[in-house]
Amino acid sequence: MSGLNASLGYFVSVVIFAASVRTLLKKWPRLGFMLEFASSFMLVACRLEVQTIVEVGEWAGGLGPDVTVTMLFVVLLTNGVVSGGASGNPTLVLLKFLQLETPTLPTLLAVLAQFLGAHLALFVAVYYWSLELTDMHMIKNLMARECSSSLLVSVLQGFFTECVCTLVFLLIHLNLRRRSAMIRIPLIAALLTFLSHTARGYTSAYMNPSLAYGLTFHCPGFTSVQYAVVYLLGPLTGMILALLLYMGHIPRIFAKNLLYFQKTRFRVPKGDKGEKKKM
Repeated sequence: MSGLNASLGYFVSVVIFAASVRTLLKKWPRLGFMLEFASSFMLVACRLEVQTIVEVGEWAGGLGPDVTVTMLFVVLLTNGVVSGGASGNPTLVLLKFLQLETPTLPTLLAVLAQFLGAHLALFVAVYYWSLELTDMHMIKNLMARECSSSLLVSVLQGFFTECVCTLVFLLIHLNLRRRSAMIRIPLIAALLTFLSHTARGYTSAYMNPSLAYGLTFHCPGFTSVQYAVVYLLGPLTGMILALLLYMGHIPRIFAKNLLYFQKTRFRVPKGDKGEKKKM
């Protein structure tokens, strides 16, 4: 249990730091894109520790799969509550851009901030593991340079896995956007947990390029280009397909609806009908 207590302390510290950064940034609306930095940092830093528990804790710390799945759900739920409107996911930021909800420059800055947050989270996690507070973290520190890749299948299979998972996730996400946060956030957290656990033997279904960058891009086994095909092109393709299925078109690219046609109904005023009868 000492390993679990250390992890809980780490989670709390990361959440407090991210929440503090968000509070400070709210005073400067022009730096709103940096909210994505805080959200990405919190998500990646916490997921790195969850990954440690999955890889090491289940056999070195005696933690069962039920514990790891529960912790993953709690992390995703907490990230959704604390982050507010920020997602920490470049795919969702680009989705808003294609829907004409955000202009070009803030979108680019937000994506850049997300990758910076992921990079800082990786640096902080590695430093935390180097402290070797528990046996689990000592083992993880020894394994840090030779980490296990989350991509356990071929690049093509990985691409389709990320694409399909992103497609399912975003279709549900788009339909829940106008729901109350009390309903939307737990459902999204449960869905992400389910997809991640289901695709654990494939790609872990990150559906988030900056998250994948922090968790697996530095691991040996595949090149950066191959990782990009799976964890960047896969989610982006799934996002475009989800937007097409949901709206029938991509507003940023073209306005014509390709899938759904709305029938326009014209009603003739009653006065006009009476005049026609008299004639």
